[in-house]
Amino acid sequence: MSAVEQELQELIEAFFRSVSFERGAGPQYGAIRALFVDKGMLIRNSGGAPEIALVEEFITSRQALFASGELEMFSETEASAITELYGGVAHRWSTYDKAGVSGGVAFAARGLISTQFVRTPVGWRMTSMAWDDESPDNPVPPRYLP
Repeated sequence: MSAVEQELQELIEAFFRSVSFERGAGPQYGAIRALFVDKGMLIRNSGGAPEIALVEEFITSRQALFASGELEMFSETEASAITELYGGVAHRWSTYDKAGVSGGVAFAARGLISTQFVRTPVGWRMTSMAWDDESPDNPVPPRYLP
């Protein structure tokens, strides 16, 4: 693994750590700010229409779910990845596994996240993440499985 690929992997792992938390503990959503460029976007596309949020909007919405007690615990990890680099830009397909408790109901899923990165004067940063959960009509293709 190259030094750049290692740095990109560390950014992804830091993101997953910031959104993951055990019951009785709290998430570290604020840490997400340092991982993204200004005006970075997070896009959930698992429903009827994309949910597009700037970093601050994403943090605020997730913090509200946690503060209300709705989201009791959450864990997300990268199961496998394919990374491509060209000069000062990079793209990573990450297969993720997630689980949690929302509204007293346990859930688990996997899917794919497409993350774009750019090299900045202070190191690599994410510009956007877009993800979709796996479903019977939308299985994760074999090339992305561990």
